[in-house]
Amino acid sequence: MKKYFITGISTEVGKTVASAIITEALEADYWKPIQSGDLEYSDTHKVKNLISNKKSVFHENSYALQTPMSPHASATIDGITIDINKVIEPATKNNLVIEGAGGLLVPLNDKHTILDLIKPDYKVIVVSRHYLGSINHTLLTINFLKEKGFDVSLVYSGNEHKTTEEIIEKMSGVNVIGRIEEEPYFDQNVIKEYAEKFRDKL
Repeated sequence: MKKYFITGISTEVGKTVASAIITEALEADYWKPIQSGDLEYSDTHKVKNLISNKKSVFHENSYALQTPMSPHASATIDGITIDINKVIEPATKNNLVIEGAGGLLVPLNDKHTILDLIKPDYKVIVVSRHYLGSINHTLLTINFLKEKGFDVSLVYSGNEHKTTEEIIEKMSGVNVIGRIEEEPYFDQNVIKEYAEKFRDKL
């Protein structure tokens, strides 16, 4: 069984929707190790609501923090320190989709970042959204992961920008799984359509 870690080039780039599509495409389990804020309607709740298959299991967060901030800061407000040894991958015989928080170097504590949660056997999927500076952020993220030896793929989120995408693909050489368009809304049917498109590239 394969494990897919979903990260982004920044925050609010579409990781959760991408995670839902990939979870649906593979009928995989889903796990968000660290949730900061929005505990009443967390990313796990959102993905669960977008999935229509009956096989996916949704695993509990290792840390569910109260404040929507960087995990290290949110943990401090909650009076705790995140211990990465307590971030334990759930046992499953199914494929597993793991959603990060923000980008790779988002701090978890004084020593560790999101990158430290990514194990060598994980396939890493980077979600890139176009904005001024996104080429730099995308290439930095991809190159950093490749230097660490990870198997990296890319998902675009939002409207097409040909020149941006051409240079990212030329300079990175990574597998592009597909694009999530700027849809008016996402529901189970829309997610299922994207799952069909993405499945063969995963």
